[in-house]
Amino acid sequence: MSETPEHHDSLDDLLAGGGHADGEHDVDVFELADVPAQEVILRSVMVLMSAAAEKLGLSSEDPAASPHLDLDEARRLIDALSGLVAGSVEYLGPQANNIRNGLQGLQYAFREASAVPDEPGKGPGERFTGKLF
Repeated sequence: MSETPEHHDSLDDLLAGGGHADGEHDVDVFELADVPAQEVILRSVMVLMSAAAEKLGLSSEDPAASPHLDLDEARRLIDALSGLVAGSVEYLGPQANNIRNGLQGLQYAFREASAVPDEPGKGPGERFTGKLF
């Protein structure tokens, strides 16, 4: 087994990018090696979806006025999410349709937020998911 520069004690720790401020860990910490691949994939999907929604301003009453609106960042997140979903669809289980629908919703929201929409097939993630229109 090769050594990695940084060790994470849990999936939540890995996704959060670090440990607790006091250096202590919760009692129910688990080893990443013990987490099923499907759960790692699903949590990664949820992190990417949530981040993309924030960057699209979808948590605000008026997304266009959101202080978090950043279409460049949203595009990157949607691209990454699309690649992950396309590459792992067979492992998503019964959640696959909901995840694909959520991804498509983010892609539509991106298109609506764009002042100059991308050509069909050129929007974020469409190289992995196909044209939306």
